Amino acid sequence: ACRALVDELEWEIAQVDPRKTIQMGSFRINPDGSQSVVEVRPPRVSPLPGPLLGTPLTPPRGLQVPYARSEAHLTELLERVCEKMKEYGEKVDLATHRKSYVRVISHDGTKMDLSGVKFDGDVTSSLKFACESIAEEYEDELIEFLSHEAENVKDRLCSKRT
Repeated sequence: ACRALVDELEWEIAQVDPRKTIQMGSFRINPDGSQSVVEVRPPRVSPLPGPLLGTPLTPPRGLQVPYARSEAHLTELLERVCEKMKEYGEKVDLATHRKSYVRVISHDGTKMDLSGVKFDGDVTSSLKFACESIAEEYEDELIEFLSHEAENVKDRLCSKRT
């Protein structure tokens, strides 16, 4: 269930236009009713050598970050990704008798080999429940790993954390 969740999140992230950005910062209302953006960008460092080395520069207004891996987008994905579990079935390895979840509907519409795949309401509802439990309990870790394009998210989260 965890691996299916991560697969779906990574696929959804890959579908976003890499040029799409979102403005980050704290949008506060001033006492006079006006609104200002407070930047959250870390200070840039002067590239000049000598005594100016490491001197913070004033960051420009309107920090833009890639939307695909923004916290806002990842939070939105986590709220709806478990609905995709209805597109999965249960497959049992004949040699080891180990169960795994596999996609029964491809993302691009290509035919899939569904031999030995059990696809029914019990499987999809239990997978969806497991997905929702993992997404809720490990939301912070998922956002942390996915926002920074961490390597081996499935192994780090599904084998080591959960």
